[in-house]
Amino acid sequence: MNIPSARLVDQFGRAITYLRVSVTDRCDFRCTYCMAEDMTFVPRKELLSLEEIDRLASAFIARGVRKLRLTGGEPLVRRNILWLIEALSRHLGDGLDELTLTTNGSQLSRYADALAGLGIKRINVSLDTLDEAKFRVLTRWGDFSQVMRGIDAAARAGLKIKINTVALRDMNEDEIEDLLHWTHGRGFDLTLIETMPLGEIEADRTDQYLPLSLVRARLSQHFTLDDIPDKTGGPARYVRVAETGGRLGFITPMSHNFCEACNRVRVTCTGTLYMCLGQDDAADLRTPMRASGSDTQLHAAIDEAITRKPKGHDFVIDRDSAPALSRHMSATGG
Repeated sequence: MNIPSARLVDQFGRAITYLRVSVTDRCDFRCTYCMAEDMTFVPRKELLSLEEIDRLASAFIARGVRKLRLTGGEPLVRRNILWLIEALSRHLGDGLDELTLTTNGSQLSRYADALAGLGIKRINVSLDTLDEAKFRVLTRWGDFSQVMRGIDAAARAGLKIKINTVALRDMNEDEIEDLLHWTHGRGFDLTLIETMPLGEIEADRTDQYLPLSLVRARLSQHFTLDDIPDKTGGPARYVRVAETGGRLGFITPMSHNFCEACNRVRVTCTGTLYMCLGQDDAADLRTPMRASGSDTQLHAAIDEAITRKPKGHDFVIDRDSAPALSRHMSATGG
């Protein structure tokens, strides 16, 4: 098979070393900032098979991708997901530095030991509150105790855990210090994320949006936040919290975008490549992949798409604007 050896580099000289692959757009939660409650999901016949996801991800790894993250929706609700993880784990130490996933935690009590056994060292768990009543409001369908059991199972399995929290005005902004103490007390990292204008939802995002510059200023009144150069492959900027000894990340697509060093692309569960989370330009990789048993057409499609990776996104949140993009975060891989 003729595989190009050239690494993937965009027109701005940024090497593409991080691939996020959505294995499903389905989720067992309906988080208010992410989805509408009555969602229409992609017909199953349009989904990439697990074998196709393996083939596609392997093509990117052959071109220099060093970190692969599986996302959803909720990736652990995809049937036979462990088969895919085992297949992809063959690349660890042979081109791939890290295989990981982002999860809502609902299935971790079932899968944590298996994930650790297949070479996953680190996971991100999305958790926006420690208050069970708020959790039910935010997720609509989520079971807080089930998620806590899952996090406990992941910790026992030896997985390194980072908690991802979307900062939401008037919902969890009064809990951020509690989340900081809880995560660092358990040896977890905490990363705070600004809400992004993706997809129509029932709520008004101008009411939800909480700039992390404000959150950091508030935290600085009670904690010593020392900037550190740590990177985990994504867009977070980290500080060390002197009082807890733990690490706190800030992902700020709205108040301070992170585009200048973007090394990431995303592939949806239907094989659509998005070169930027905040732009609609995309490339169809499913058609060239299915057109031939050779990967020649697939690599040509990837090469052409990477030349179109934009310098940055165009996210704006205000009351008079529709969402920047019509697709929901779950469709792209959140």
